[in-house]
Amino acid sequence: MIKVILVDDHDLVRGGINRMLEDVQDITVIAEADNGESAVELARRLTPDVILMDVSMPGIGGLEATRRITTSSPKTKVIAVTVYDDNPFPMCLIGAGASGYITKGSDITEITHAIRTVNDGEQYFTRDIADKLARSFVRRRGQTPLESITDREMVVMLMVAQGIRNKDISEKLCLSPKTTSTYRYRLFEKLGVDNDVELTRWAIRNGVVNECSIDDAGRC
Repeated sequence: MIKVILVDDHDLVRGGINRMLEDVQDITVIAEADNGESAVELARRLTPDVILMDVSMPGIGGLEATRRITTSSPKTKVIAVTVYDDNPFPMCLIGAGASGYITKGSDITEITHAIRTVNDGEQYFTRDIADKLARSFVRRRGQTPLESITDREMVVMLMVAQGIRNKDISEKLCLSPKTTSTYRYRLFEKLGVDNDVELTRWAIRNGVVNECSIDDAGRC
């Protein structure tokens, strides 16, 4: 029996996937979580075989949670389940240790195939994502600014877009404030922005985060 944990901040999404997996004889859902921090704790306590992980969530998010889980529990395989099918998300997830990447439009056949594939020690990506990854390797010399972002820089950008302060980002990621600031300024330089508000607007404009209203502090 393949033990699975579902991680998504939307109850309806978790509930829908859970119901789809109920009738699958060799897969069982042992727990659910609605944020990255809880996912890391559940992975430590329950040692699941596979985690279906949403990327965009409050707090540390799915990207940082994936990095922590695959570092501390290498036997647990993580599959990103997300609405994003463009770079840099697939590349960032691979860098963080994910074994698979599927979109939320995947049907039960693809979801179960992905779970079984990564549980057997292989990687699984939907056809569209695999094609985009292949093309990104071919054109790597001419990277766009978005494709040049590292997985840790992406985590910081997603947290900045949530309005999380530099000090709190540092605490959540177990980094010094100086290191966190370095990641932020690298993002500013790569993306041609000058502050957190502009960084957040850039992220929204380029589809890195969902569109929302921004107040004067840069919070969504």
